[in-house]
Amino acid sequence: MKLLSDLLESCDPLKVVGSINIDIKKLDFDSRKVESESLFFAREGTQVDGHQFIPKAIAAGAKAIVCENLPGDLPQGVCFVQVRSTAETMGKMASHFFDHPSEKLRLIGVTGTNGKTTTVTLLYDLFVKLGYKCGLLSTVQNQVAGVTVPATHTTPDVIAINALLQDMVEAGCTYAFMEVSSHAVDQRRIAGLQFRAAVFTNMSHDHLDYHGTFAAYIQAKKRFFDDLPKSAFALVNIDDKRGRVMVQNTKASVQTYSLLKMADFRGKIIENSLLGLHLRLGEQEVYTRLIGGFNAYNLLAAYGVARLMEEEEVAVLQAISSLKAAEGRFDYVREPRKGIIGIVDYAHTPDALEKVLETIRQVKDSKSRIVTVVGCGGDRDRAKRPQMAQIAARNSSQVILTADNPRSEEPDAIIKEMEGGLDEDLKRKTLRITDRRQAIRTACQLAREGDVILVAGKGHEKYQEIKGVKYPFDDKEILKEEFQLDN
Repeated sequence: MKLLSDLLESCDPLKVVGSINIDIKKLDFDSRKVESESLFFAREGTQVDGHQFIPKAIAAGAKAIVCENLPGDLPQGVCFVQVRSTAETMGKMASHFFDHPSEKLRLIGVTGTNGKTTTVTLLYDLFVKLGYKCGLLSTVQNQVAGVTVPATHTTPDVIAINALLQDMVEAGCTYAFMEVSSHAVDQRRIAGLQFRAAVFTNMSHDHLDYHGTFAAYIQAKKRFFDDLPKSAFALVNIDDKRGRVMVQNTKASVQTYSLLKMADFRGKIIENSLLGLHLRLGEQEVYTRLIGGFNAYNLLAAYGVARLMEEEEVAVLQAISSLKAAEGRFDYVREPRKGIIGIVDYAHTPDALEKVLETIRQVKDSKSRIVTVVGCGGDRDRAKRPQMAQIAARNSSQVILTADNPRSEEPDAIIKEMEGGLDEDLKRKTLRITDRRQAIRTACQLAREGDVILVAGKGHEKYQEIKGVKYPFDDKEILKEEFQLDN
């Protein structure tokens, strides 16, 4: 519980109406969760304006309202705080309410189109192996010193983030590793957090349904680095042409990593096979069970962070050699009789799909074929649909277009838009099976000895969202059933 007067020290209100000497026991931006003595943040969301729920929040017991526009009716016994940005203020107040947990941890954020989940997971596992208690905030799951907390968004709301960070502090964590999405930066879901470091992985076509333009998407990512304090460091992949762009205006110390250029942290792929990667990191060589060039970048980023945190090189390399990929990221199972390999990957952008298929081509046997099952999510960026189908067909022997998470859209309509990227030659090796379970089964039936099946798009997800309902669905479990593998 905090006094409202104390919370107001963290922001610069435009106007305050009512007493600030009141106790606040809970912060809420969802009026349905408001309780007695809550502080309610009325913010303009992407779909609804929270200001319209102020009366409902007061009726539920809210004693203070933070808003950008004061309502005409200001009831007695409720304090109204007018601010320029509710989202920004919510971040600052949430940090103060939970006693500034991000300042008591070494908080490291990872952003980029692809590789965020794998990189934060590698960092978490790496630093745990180095002997630290750590926290993790990722798309797949949140971890508080080894205890799993379900994840619902790439980056949770800033109140939930601070609550999780406080739990990490209380559990004795030293480090926290966090995915930072472009949505989170744009919506100020990381406002008030003190980052010790930020990592940039790469940038490609994604989320234009939200940002509108690629330039706006880039600027959202860049703002994360613009807002870093002087005490932080920014580690960026300069093999991506936007790596340097990210840090043009940052106050943080800039460090670079690369597999192709001179950089502060240089890596080289010595061998890339289905058995794993043989890498040179710095002046040393290391073997790892992770596969593919994209994972070489993820490992190099994790190595760079550890070295910048002054961890001893040999200990870091020893820990890296035993790391595993994040769930649903190049996650594979092998059929024992025909040696067919099934790979489940979250690749849901054109760039990610192309990289996964390129990796499979590099590591598979020359006689092995690639059978790809892929769809596109509904209510998301439609421009990438024909690109996804074209990339899959160009890089596979056989493609099955199917449903992903159609959400409110009709899956057949989504598949039809995907087919728009196919010429007659590519169409000849493409099947259309709307039911995703049947599509995976068909891929298994089509696969020959030694072939590789890629099931792309959903990765770690354990559901399929159709018309507002999430039905149980797990790509990897279906593959295992078809391969007749025991769990």
